[in-house]
Amino acid sequence: MLICRTINEIREFVRQVRERGRTIGLVPTMGYFHEGHLSLMREAKKACAAAVVSIFVNPLQFGPQEDFHQYPRDFERDRKMAEETGVDAIFYPSVEEMYPAGFSTHVEVGGLTECLCGLSRPGHFRGVATVVAKLLNIVLPDKAFFGWKDAQQALVIRRMVRDLNMPVEIVTVPVVREPDGLAMSSRNVYLDPRERTAARVLFRSLQIAERAAAGGERDVARLQKAVRQEIASEPLVQIEYVEIRALPGLEPISRLQGPALLALAVRIGKTRLIDNTVLNPEGDQLAFDHV
Repeated sequence: MLICRTINEIREFVRQVRERGRTIGLVPTMGYFHEGHLSLMREAKKACAAAVVSIFVNPLQFGPQEDFHQYPRDFERDRKMAEETGVDAIFYPSVEEMYPAGFSTHVEVGGLTECLCGLSRPGHFRGVATVVAKLLNIVLPDKAFFGWKDAQQALVIRRMVRDLNMPVEIVTVPVVREPDGLAMSSRNVYLDPRERTAARVLFRSLQIAERAAAGGERDVARLQKAVRQEIASEPLVQIEYVEIRALPGLEPISRLQGPALLALAVRIGKTRLIDNTVLNPEGDQLAFDHV
Protein backbone atom coordinates (compact mmCIF):
# COMPACT_ATOMS: atom_id res chain seq x y z
CA MET A 1 0.00 0.00 0.00
CA LEU A 2 1.35 3.39 -1.02
CA ILE A 3 1.38 6.41 1.32
CA CYS A 4 1.15 9.72 -0.55
CA ARG A 5 1.67 12.94 1.39
CA THR A 6 1.63 15.38 -1.52
CA ILE A 7 -0.79 16.12 -4.34
CA ASN A 8 1.90 15.32 -6.90
CA GLU A 9 2.46 11.87 -5.37
CA ILE A 10 -1.20 10.83 -5.38
CA ARG A 11 -1.62 12.20 -8.92
CA GLU A 12 1.31 10.08 -10.08
CA PHE A 13 -0.28 7.01 -8.48
CA VAL A 14 -3.58 7.80 -10.22
CA ARG A 15 -1.78 8.30 -13.55
CA GLN A 16 -0.19 4.87 -13.29
CA VAL A 17 -3.52 3.25 -12.41
CA ARG A 18 -5.21 4.94 -15.37
CA GLU A 19 -2.46 3.84 -17.74
CA ARG A 20 -3.41 0.25 -16.91
CA GLY A 21 -7.06 0.99 -17.69
CA ARG A 22 -8.20 0.48 -14.10
CA THR A 23 -11.00 2.25 -12.23
CA ILE A 24 -10.49 4.21 -8.99
CA GLY A 25 -12.70 4.48 -5.93
CA LEU A 26 -12.11 7.27 -3.39
CA VAL A 27 -13.07 7.15 0.30
CA PRO A 28 -12.66 10.64 1.85
CA THR A 29 -12.16 10.45 5.65
CA MET A 30 -10.82 12.36 8.62
CA GLY A 31 -9.21 9.20 9.94
CA TYR A 32 -9.47 7.39 13.28
CA PHE A 33 -11.12 4.50 11.49
CA HIS A 34 -13.97 2.33 12.73
CA GLU A 35 -16.10 -0.31 11.05
CA GLY A 36 -18.12 2.36 9.26
CA HIS A 37 -15.01 3.59 7.46
CA LEU A 38 -13.94 0.04 6.69
CA SER A 39 -17.33 -0.72 5.13
CA LEU A 40 -16.75 2.19 2.72
CA MET A 41 -13.30 0.85 1.84
CA ARG A 42 -14.70 -2.62 1.18
CA GLU A 43 -17.37 -1.15 -1.08
CA ALA A 44 -14.70 0.80 -2.96
CA LYS A 45 -12.63 -2.35 -3.44
CA LYS A 46 -15.69 -4.26 -4.60
CA ALA A 47 -16.72 -1.61 -7.13
CA CYS A 48 -13.34 -0.41 -8.39
CA ALA A 49 -9.97 -1.91 -9.28
CA ALA A 50 -8.04 0.49 -7.03
CA ALA A 51 -9.16 2.06 -3.74
CA VAL A 52 -7.75 5.37 -2.48
CA VAL A 53 -8.47 6.58 1.06
CA SER A 54 -7.80 10.18 2.04
CA ILE A 55 -7.07 11.03 5.68
CA PHE A 56 -7.35 14.74 6.34
CA VAL A 57 -8.81 16.48 9.39
CA ASN A 58 -10.21 19.46 7.54
CA PRO A 59 -9.97 22.72 9.52
CA LEU A 60 -12.46 24.49 7.24
CA GLN A 61 -15.39 22.40 8.50
CA PHE A 62 -14.78 23.08 12.20
CA GLY A 63 -16.15 26.14 13.99
CA PRO A 64 -13.98 28.23 16.36
CA GLN A 65 -15.33 26.47 19.47
CA GLU A 66 -15.37 22.96 17.97
CA ASP A 67 -13.01 20.02 18.44
CA PHE A 68 -10.51 20.41 15.58
CA HIS A 69 -7.46 20.15 17.85
CA GLN A 70 -9.00 17.39 19.99
CA TYR A 71 -10.31 15.31 17.09
CA PRO A 72 -8.83 11.79 17.49
CA ARG A 73 -5.84 11.06 15.29
CA ASP A 74 -3.73 7.89 14.99
CA PHE A 75 -2.19 7.52 11.56
CA GLU A 76 -0.29 4.29 12.25
CA ARG A 77 -3.46 2.60 13.51
CA ASP A 78 -5.38 3.86 10.45
CA ARG A 79 -2.62 2.74 8.09
CA LYS A 80 -2.73 -0.83 9.40
CA MET A 81 -6.52 -1.00 9.22
CA ALA A 82 -6.60 0.35 5.67
CA GLU A 83 -3.90 -2.05 4.53
CA GLU A 84 -5.71 -5.02 6.06
CA THR A 85 -8.86 -3.96 4.18
CA GLY A 86 -7.00 -4.00 0.85
CA VAL A 87 -6.67 -0.26 0.21
CA ASP A 88 -4.16 0.53 -2.55
CA ALA A 89 -3.12 4.03 -1.52
CA ILE A 90 -3.60 6.53 1.30
CA PHE A 91 -3.53 10.25 0.57
CA TYR A 92 -2.36 11.89 3.80
CA PRO A 93 -1.71 15.58 3.11
CA SER A 94 -0.84 18.33 5.56
CA VAL A 95 -3.03 21.40 6.04
CA GLU A 96 -0.37 23.41 4.17
CA GLU A 97 -0.51 20.99 1.22
CA MET A 98 -4.29 21.33 0.92
CA TYR A 99 -4.55 25.02 1.76
CA PRO A 100 -1.30 26.76 0.78
CA ALA A 101 -0.63 30.40 1.62
CA GLY A 102 -3.08 32.63 -0.22
CA PHE A 103 -5.81 30.01 -0.56
CA SER A 104 -9.07 31.91 -0.98
CA THR A 105 -11.55 29.79 -2.97
CA HIS A 106 -14.53 28.05 -1.39
CA VAL A 107 -17.49 26.00 -2.60
CA GLU A 108 -21.00 26.66 -1.28
CA VAL A 109 -24.06 24.52 -1.94
CA GLY A 110 -27.29 26.40 -1.42
CA GLY A 111 -30.66 25.00 -0.36
CA LEU A 112 -29.50 21.88 1.45
CA THR A 113 -27.16 23.60 3.89
CA GLU A 114 -29.39 26.06 5.74
CA CYS A 115 -31.08 23.47 7.97
CA LEU A 116 -30.19 20.67 10.39
CA CYS A 117 -26.40 20.70 10.98
CA GLY A 118 -26.01 23.64 8.63
CA LEU A 119 -28.10 25.79 10.97
CA SER A 120 -26.23 24.86 14.14
CA ARG A 121 -22.76 24.75 12.52
CA PRO A 122 -22.43 27.86 10.32
CA GLY A 123 -19.83 27.41 7.60
CA HIS A 124 -19.52 23.66 8.19
CA PHE A 125 -20.84 22.55 4.81
CA ARG A 126 -18.86 25.21 2.98
CA GLY A 127 -15.77 23.57 4.46
CA VAL A 128 -17.02 20.08 3.57
CA ALA A 129 -17.89 21.00 -0.01
CA THR A 130 -14.58 22.79 -0.51
CA VAL A 131 -12.39 19.94 0.69
CA VAL A 132 -14.39 17.25 -1.13
CA ALA A 133 -14.27 19.30 -4.37
CA LYS A 134 -10.50 19.51 -3.99
CA LEU A 135 -10.17 15.77 -3.30
CA LEU A 136 -12.32 14.88 -6.30
CA ASN A 137 -10.24 17.17 -8.52
CA ILE A 138 -6.97 15.77 -7.16
CA VAL A 139 -7.82 12.05 -7.37
CA LEU A 140 -10.35 12.14 -10.24
CA PRO A 141 -12.05 8.91 -9.07
CA ASP A 142 -14.72 7.03 -10.96
CA LYS A 143 -16.69 6.62 -7.74
CA ALA A 144 -16.53 8.26 -4.30
CA PHE A 145 -17.99 6.60 -1.20
CA PHE A 146 -19.76 8.30 1.71
CA GLY A 147 -21.57 6.94 4.77
CA TRP A 148 -25.27 7.65 5.28
CA LYS A 149 -24.72 8.45 8.96
CA ASP A 150 -23.78 11.89 7.68
CA ALA A 151 -26.85 11.96 5.45
CA GLN A 152 -26.98 15.72 4.98
CA GLN A 153 -23.32 15.71 3.97
CA ALA A 154 -23.93 12.95 1.42
CA LEU A 155 -26.85 14.90 -0.06
CA VAL A 156 -24.79 18.09 -0.22
CA ILE A 157 -21.92 16.33 -2.00
CA ARG A 158 -24.28 14.68 -4.46
CA ARG A 159 -25.87 18.07 -5.27
CA MET A 160 -22.45 19.71 -5.69
CA VAL A 161 -21.32 16.98 -8.08
CA ARG A 162 -24.51 17.29 -10.09
CA ASP A 163 -24.47 21.09 -10.24
CA LEU A 164 -20.79 21.32 -11.19
CA ASN A 165 -20.96 18.43 -13.69
CA MET A 166 -18.19 16.52 -11.96
CA PRO A 167 -17.56 13.18 -13.70
CA VAL A 168 -17.83 10.99 -10.60
CA GLU A 169 -20.52 8.74 -9.15
CA ILE A 170 -21.33 9.35 -5.48
CA VAL A 171 -22.09 6.09 -3.67
CA THR A 172 -23.72 6.17 -0.24
CA VAL A 173 -23.41 3.26 2.18
CA PRO A 174 -25.87 2.50 5.05
CA VAL A 175 -25.13 3.42 8.67
CA VAL A 176 -22.94 0.92 10.51
CA ARG A 177 -23.97 0.45 14.14
CA GLU A 178 -22.61 -1.00 17.35
CA PRO A 179 -24.44 -4.11 18.68
CA ASP A 180 -26.63 -1.85 20.87
CA GLY A 181 -27.55 0.36 17.92
CA LEU A 182 -25.31 3.38 18.46
CA ALA A 183 -24.10 4.67 15.09
CA MET A 184 -20.35 4.25 14.76
CA SER A 185 -18.48 7.53 14.95
CA SER A 186 -14.91 8.57 15.63
CA ARG A 187 -16.31 10.89 18.31
CA ASN A 188 -17.76 7.97 20.29
CA VAL A 189 -14.36 7.66 22.00
CA TYR A 190 -15.12 10.93 23.81
CA LEU A 191 -17.95 9.29 25.79
CA ASP A 192 -17.32 8.09 29.34
CA PRO A 193 -19.09 4.85 30.45
CA ARG A 194 -22.22 6.63 31.76
CA GLU A 195 -22.49 8.77 28.64
CA ARG A 196 -21.95 5.75 26.40
CA THR A 197 -24.88 3.98 28.09
CA ALA A 198 -27.07 7.08 27.75
CA ALA A 199 -26.24 7.29 24.02
CA ARG A 200 -28.28 4.14 23.38
CA VAL A 201 -31.38 6.31 23.53
CA LEU A 202 -30.65 7.72 20.07
CA PHE A 203 -31.25 4.46 18.25
CA ARG A 204 -34.25 3.65 20.48
CA SER A 205 -35.84 6.97 19.58
CA LEU A 206 -35.35 6.35 15.86
CA GLN A 207 -36.92 2.92 16.21
CA ILE A 208 -39.98 4.44 17.90
CA ALA A 209 -40.51 6.72 14.91
CA GLU A 210 -39.93 3.88 12.45
CA ARG A 211 -42.56 1.73 14.18
CA ALA A 212 -45.03 4.59 14.34
CA ALA A 213 -44.59 5.39 10.64
CA ALA A 214 -44.90 1.71 9.74
CA GLY A 215 -48.12 1.65 11.78
CA GLY A 216 -49.64 4.48 9.76
CA GLU A 217 -48.62 7.65 11.60
CA ARG A 218 -48.11 10.41 9.05
CA ASP A 219 -48.15 13.55 11.20
CA VAL A 220 -44.59 14.88 11.34
CA ALA A 221 -45.11 16.89 14.53
CA ARG A 222 -46.33 13.81 16.41
CA LEU A 223 -43.43 11.70 15.12
CA GLN A 224 -40.90 14.35 16.15
CA LYS A 225 -42.55 14.67 19.56
CA ALA A 226 -42.27 10.92 20.14
CA VAL A 227 -38.55 11.01 19.34
CA ARG A 228 -37.98 14.01 21.59
CA GLN A 229 -39.85 12.41 24.49
CA GLU A 230 -37.76 9.25 24.28
CA ILE A 231 -34.49 11.20 24.16
CA ALA A 232 -35.63 13.37 27.07
CA SER A 233 -35.89 10.23 29.20
CA GLU A 234 -32.08 10.29 29.40
CA PRO A 235 -31.02 13.27 31.54
CA LEU A 236 -27.45 13.22 30.22
CA VAL A 237 -28.62 13.86 26.65
CA GLN A 238 -29.37 17.39 25.47
CA ILE A 239 -31.26 17.75 22.16
CA GLU A 240 -29.86 20.12 19.54
CA TYR A 241 -32.46 19.25 16.92
CA VAL A 242 -34.94 16.54 15.91
CA GLU A 243 -36.40 17.13 12.47
CA ILE A 244 -38.12 15.26 9.67
CA ARG A 245 -37.53 16.64 6.18
CA ALA A 246 -38.36 15.50 2.67
CA LEU A 247 -35.81 13.64 0.57
CA PRO A 248 -33.75 14.44 -1.36
CA GLY A 249 -34.15 18.22 -1.04
CA LEU A 250 -34.61 18.45 2.77
CA GLU A 251 -37.68 20.65 2.43
CA PRO A 252 -39.78 21.05 5.61
CA ILE A 253 -42.95 18.93 5.65
CA SER A 254 -45.95 18.50 7.92
CA ARG A 255 -46.99 15.02 6.75
CA LEU A 256 -45.18 11.96 5.43
CA GLN A 257 -46.07 11.63 1.77
CA GLY A 258 -42.84 10.17 0.41
CA PRO A 259 -39.36 9.27 1.63
CA ALA A 260 -38.25 11.55 4.45
CA LEU A 261 -35.14 11.92 6.58
CA LEU A 262 -35.57 11.82 10.34
CA ALA A 263 -32.35 13.43 11.56
CA LEU A 264 -31.21 14.31 15.05
CA ALA A 265 -28.25 15.91 16.77
CA VAL A 266 -27.58 15.81 20.51
CA ARG A 267 -24.91 16.65 23.02
CA ILE A 268 -23.88 14.17 25.66
CA GLY A 269 -21.47 15.92 27.96
CA LYS A 270 -19.01 17.63 25.61
CA THR A 271 -19.69 15.23 22.75
CA ARG A 272 -21.91 16.08 19.78
CA LEU A 273 -23.50 13.06 18.06
CA ILE A 274 -25.76 12.79 15.03
CA ASP A 275 -27.95 9.97 13.72
CA ASN A 276 -30.78 9.46 11.28
CA THR A 277 -33.17 7.07 9.62
CA VAL A 278 -35.24 7.19 6.45
CA LEU A 279 -39.01 7.03 6.93
CA ASN A 280 -40.81 5.76 3.87
CA PRO A 281 -44.60 5.70 4.13
CA GLU A 282 -44.80 3.34 1.18
CA GLY A 283 -42.94 0.77 3.23
CA ASP A 284 -40.37 -0.14 0.59
CA GLN A 285 -36.71 -0.55 1.45
CA LEU A 286 -34.98 2.34 -0.23
CA ALA A 287 -31.74 2.04 -2.16
CA PHE A 288 -29.54 4.77 -0.67
CA ASP A 289 -28.15 5.76 -4.03
CA HIS A 290 -31.67 6.67 -5.16
CA VAL A 291 -32.68 8.73 -2.13
